[in-house]
Amino acid sequence: MSATWTQADADFAAEIAAAAGKLLQEVRASRAWDAKELGKVGDAAANELLCHAITTERPDDGLLSEERKCDGSRLAKSRTWIIDPVDGTREYGEERDDWAVHVALCIDGRPELGAVALPDAGLVLRSDTPPSLQPLNDPPRMVISRTRPAPEAIAVAEAIGAELVPMGSAGAKAMAVVRGLADIYLHSGGQHEWDNAAPVAVALAAGLHATRLDGSPFVYNCAETWVPDLLICRKELLAQVTEALRATADLR
Repeated sequence: MSATWTQADADFAAEIAAAAGKLLQEVRASRAWDAKELGKVGDAAANELLCHAITTERPDDGLLSEERKCDGSRLAKSRTWIIDPVDGTREYGEERDDWAVHVALCIDGRPELGAVALPDAGLVLRSDTPPSLQPLNDPPRMVISRTRPAPEAIAVAEAIGAELVPMGSAGAKAMAVVRGLADIYLHSGGQHEWDNAAPVAVALAAGLHATRLDGSPFVYNCAETWVPDLLICRKELLAQVTEALRATADLR
């Protein structure tokens, strides 16, 4: 029988994501560091909390964290936790609210379970209890990086008449689509598995389209953690976005 997840796993993911978010808020509230140092200190503190919880409570599972050196042992595991202690370190250090904590459980490479904490919004979005999708925005809204917007995203937005919404972390952008604050998240600048495993799990559970730009599914717990691109969007807009992407590629 292949490995699977349990309700206890789902509760555990949400609980540790929330706990890490609370710790990060407490670290920030101490005002003991400047913005750059705050990001480093927060990352380290949240990583210690999450890694300790997972290695203690799920010792037989694999673990991949942005802030933990990988020894390769996870590659032989069916179940692997993929975490980002602070997704949007810059935003966290600048005391913005568009940062997140990611906790995902991937089974045989699939993003089966995810929890994304948005601490400053007081939310933990979970794949086992995803929110209902809201009505589409009119015009559609597309979230993009506030510092490095992808040219493809800008071109697609122009083609379909979407409003651009600059935002920080990948988790915050993906959850904006889940929450109905936006309709499309298109990124072509590359990420790592920890940047999108938990958001993709939640997005898929909520009924959104979530794949690579070429439509292929995400595969996690790979030796190479680089993920070149992603598209999370409302299914009602997929045909328009795909057509605009194809036209953009043809022009290059």
